[in-house]
This record gives sequence, structure tokens and C-alpha cells, in this order.
Amino acid sequence: MANIKSQIKRNKQNQAARQRNRVYRGAARTFVRKAQSSIKSGSADTAQADVANAIRALDKAAGKGVIHKKNAARRKSRLMARLNAQAK
Repeated sequence: MANIKSQIKRNKQNQAARQRNRVYRGAARTFVRKAQSSIKSGSADTAQADVANAIRALDKAAGKGVIHKKNAARRKSRLMARLNAQAK
């Protein structure tokens, strides 16, 4: 445990930020997982909607700085590649 006042405050701030970030990171992870499972199942309409939701969640997480913008771009690209491969 920190003894310095500024570090005690910083620890509280870090904990609060961690709780905020978990919401966006967890939502993105959930939507990506749901999109991947719907792509595997083969239903094109559901997969399209789930991929759109996943992309929205990844963009939101990247916009908030929870994940890196290039990380979000890479994950969106892989999702779209799987969706397009399934459509063929």
C-alpha cells in the first residue's frame, strides 16, 4: 500500500478508470464473440447484424482509448474477412 498522498489518489483514479474501461472492453469482446459464432452458424442476416454490432463496439472502445485504434481496425478487418468468406 502506498504511503504518499499523491500515489494513494493515483491508485484510486487507476481503479476507477479500470472499472470504466472494463465495460467497453468486455462489451466489445462479447459482441465479437457473438459475431464469430453467428458467422460459423451460417445465417447471413444474423451474421451481418452481429458483425455491425461488433464493429460499433470496437469503434467505441477505440474512441475511448480502451483499446488501440489499430487493434480495433485489425479485429474489424478479420471479422469482415470471415463474413465475406462465409458469404461466398
